[in-house]
Amino acid sequence: MKKQIYYRALFYVVGLLILAMGLTLNTKTGLGVSPIISVSYSTSEIFGCNFGDMTMVLYCIFVAVELVLHFVRGRTSPQKNQKLILLMDILQIPLSLIFTRFLNLFGAFLPDFSSGTDSWDQNFPLRLLVLILAIVCTGVGAAMSLSMRIVPNPGDGIVQAIADCIHKNVGFTKNCFDLLNITITITLGLLLADRLVGVGIGTVLAVIGVGRVIALFQHLAGKKMSTLSGVAIS
Repeated sequence: MKKQIYYRALFYVVGLLILAMGLTLNTKTGLGVSPIISVSYSTSEIFGCNFGDMTMVLYCIFVAVELVLHFVRGRTSPQKNQKLILLMDILQIPLSLIFTRFLNLFGAFLPDFSSGTDSWDQNFPLRLLVLILAIVCTGVGAAMSLSMRIVPNPGDGIVQAIADCIHKNVGFTKNCFDLLNITITITLGLLLADRLVGVGIGTVLAVIGVGRVIALFQHLAGKKMSTLSGVAIS
């Protein structure tokens, strides 16, 4: 039992670290970032703010929305585990603080692949390879951390909360939420910077690729992680 708890915690922490590295790598390509962080990234670029700090602000907004949705849903449809649900929402704030510090840490040490060359064409293949690596890391990290069912990342938590409230599946809700974030990011860029900021081919590939990576990773490693952690992985 203790060994399973150890593996569960290990998979969760490692998953979050890989996820943070994937999201950071995505920002380093200059090809567009993942939809879930596009708003915080574009805001940080436009106003010259710290990316990790802006992501922390965004995550706190997500948590606030989750609390409201779960509170309202609990009033209309009382649940026995209502207090636990609200506690899990609140615990996402300290998780976000730690997670965004790793975004800053990776951001400081990982090189910027979108600069340092006089020819965009010469650098594009490398940037594309880094983008693919970023998508793989994001998918693997999300799969590992979510499968352990501890405290969800606010980006995933808000999608689940919205899905529960509108009675739609998570996949559909995720697509709609990604579209909302991309729309907000495009609007901010055009209004405040007269150009697109944080949205590009990388954003499109992230929408398509991350979900596929999650499914593939769970297919290849899901049973092994379930055995070691004692958590049933669908």
